[in-house]
Amino acid sequence: MNDILKISNLTKSYPNNKESLQVLQNINFTIKQGESVSIVGPSGSGKTTLLGLSAGLDNPTSGSIDLFGNEISKMTEDEKADVRNKYVGFIFQNFQLIPTLTALENVMIPLELNKVKDARKTAMDLLERVGLGNRSHHYPTQLSGGEQQRVSLARAFVNKPAILFADEPTGNLDSATGEKIESLLFEMNKENNTTLIIVTHDLELATKTDRVIKLKAGQIVSDEYKTTVV
Repeated sequence: MNDILKISNLTKSYPNNKESLQVLQNINFTIKQGESVSIVGPSGSGKTTLLGLSAGLDNPTSGSIDLFGNEISKMTEDEKADVRNKYVGFIFQNFQLIPTLTALENVMIPLELNKVKDARKTAMDLLERVGLGNRSHHYPTQLSGGEQQRVSLARAFVNKPAILFADEPTGNLDSATGEKIESLLFEMNKENNTTLIIVTHDLELATKTDRVIKLKAGQIVSDEYKTTVV
């Protein structure tokens, strides 16, 4: 398998009065195409910051980020946006759906940005896949939390991304609904052979991935594959 994400000597600090607050320190890891990886750790350990940096949503203080052969840490915002449009999908804890658009229109957005033909049919097929074919013309406020996350799943996979970043994908859902979303996420990930990176505080969810990276105080304290994760 080819390397799809390589993080080297990554550090992230934020200004804090006269000093700087170091959120991540000397982070190093490589993720191969097709892997599923969980990033876990206590609140404030730097999980979401690391996810954002890996996806090119923020810039590191030092170090490098190579995503799908592109050193995004040295790119302009427009160049990074182009890489994300081509290769990256996102799922967020709070769904991030546009409230003035229907479920179908929300799923169509990535396709329209990339000027894909038959965007409506492709988006509708994905909504059918996540079990929302009969809810396509409903707006987010007319959908339950679980239904909104299904829409966001369809949107995340609609461009067939090479890598999918999921930030607490079940964090706003009850346990039963969360389990259904988890199953759907892993099923679709396997169908599409997508590289999956999940930030989660849910250790049960983390054990379902191939690999678990644990952070503490902005540093990696363990990096284990499934066979060695208890």
